[in-house]
Amino acid sequence: MKFRDLFGPGRSTVHSTGVMAATSHPLATATALDVLREGGNAVDAGIAACAVLAVVEPQMTGIGGDCFCLLAKNGTAPVLAYNGSGRAPAGATLARYREAGISAIDPMGPHAVTIPGAIEAWHRLVTDHGTIPFGTLLEPAARFASEGHPLHERIIFDIKSFMPKVKRAEGFAALILDDGKLPQPGRLYTNRALGQTLREIAKGGPDAFYRGAIAEHLAAFLSAKGGFQTPADFAAHKGNYVEPVAADYRGLTVYQCPPNGQGIITLLLLRILSHLDVAADAPDSPERFHKLMEAARIAFSVRDCWLADPEHYPVPWEHFLDDAFTKAAAESIRPDSVVDVSEPVDLPEHKDTVYLTVVDRDRTAFSLINSIFEPFGSALYEPETGILLQNRGRSFTLKDGHPNSIAPGKRPMHTIIPGMVLKGDKVLYSYGVMGGHFQPVGHATLLSNLIDYGMDMQQAADAPRCFPQDGKVMVEHTVPEATRARLAEIGHPVELRADPIGGAQAIRIDPETNVLSGCSDPRKDGCALGF
Repeated sequence: MKFRDLFGPGRSTVHSTGVMAATSHPLATATALDVLREGGNAVDAGIAACAVLAVVEPQMTGIGGDCFCLLAKNGTAPVLAYNGSGRAPAGATLARYREAGISAIDPMGPHAVTIPGAIEAWHRLVTDHGTIPFGTLLEPAARFASEGHPLHERIIFDIKSFMPKVKRAEGFAALILDDGKLPQPGRLYTNRALGQTLREIAKGGPDAFYRGAIAEHLAAFLSAKGGFQTPADFAAHKGNYVEPVAADYRGLTVYQCPPNGQGIITLLLLRILSHLDVAADAPDSPERFHKLMEAARIAFSVRDCWLADPEHYPVPWEHFLDDAFTKAAAESIRPDSVVDVSEPVDLPEHKDTVYLTVVDRDRTAFSLINSIFEPFGSALYEPETGILLQNRGRSFTLKDGHPNSIAPGKRPMHTIIPGMVLKGDKVLYSYGVMGGHFQPVGHATLLSNLIDYGMDMQQAADAPRCFPQDGKVMVEHTVPEATRARLAEIGHPVELRADPIGGAQAIRIDPETNVLSGCSDPRKDGCALGF
């Protein structure tokens, strides 16, 4: 292991013997630790922290969004998975969109809003696996919303980056901007309507959100803007436990939630990399990033052709993960050229999101991700409830016959993916990487840093990142210039990214000593802490 330069900026991996929480915001990490000190378990602490993030990071998450989670009780198999994603309204038929002259889903319009799944999922997880009343866990978030909290630097950065969108979010903009201008770090931000909504949910549970005044306000708000959502769509929402998917990487088992999330694409990417000698290349070399970008481009081409709600379009994903397909994909990667992924991938034949993780005294590991999709979601803010709504429905297509075409009650292809790695039947890593479509690449990059290069937890999160997007390779400025130049020579259109790529949190459980080691991404405001 290479030790970090203690004379320079940066942070060290955090270690503890009792419990640990890693989130993208210090107030959320502190809330998780408070719950753990009060005797709560990992699920209690994770949900309380997630609720706080829904208040203090409104650009990334909120109760107007969705979530997914992985849970390993006592740090051992089996791994449980929960799909807390929402569905399209019953009136969302292709014929209705054609009649309205809609050929594409506006990311800032009402048709991009699917029914939020977060509250139902939080309540179900606490009811089934927690030890503290659900309402009690929402109180810290309600207090921060009602009494205010200081804005941290990352949200200021995101407001600046998306100022036209923020200004379009009528009502929300008045709360978070200073007379239409960028607020300064440390300025108090208050959303009293959201605080009241959280307390109503604390008192009435998910019924208060899905079958009462809150749902009626949200449905009426969206209907007035031309949306198809009705109170009945909210009342019909229900998440569900699902069987996680898993694949081997270097002798370890990587777990993900199944489709409609893109966790399966992480596994595909890792399986392709497993056929390549990644560790032979330096971690910031062009050879390493070329292999990673090519594997990612292949994996994303499969995703874009086939990933959808399995209840509406089941796909035999095991065929994409078998050695025949992944080895052929790996062999198609050449050192001096890029793979053509313009053709649709056939089925093989039979021959700005928040992530957090908590580990408690019993070593129960909780891996949770919650999102409103793009930064500031749909920019549709309902003033009576204080809720900023997600735009997850923009992932749908309006193409006839496509696996991910919109349909009544259908869940869109989802980008948010929690992760977990087991060594044998014991949890080794509980981890996640935020960043929308980047997430499979982020997962693969983080795990490769840890497994192939032996980096410590914080080094693995700090390391430079690349991401294939819109026909280009987006790179952070920390990627060496020589690496960028060589990638361009090979045929990758390289572009320097203006904002940091993704954000990771992770906790490792040492299989020998049981010591916890955690990290939190410097690209966010958060921290990993334990006691």
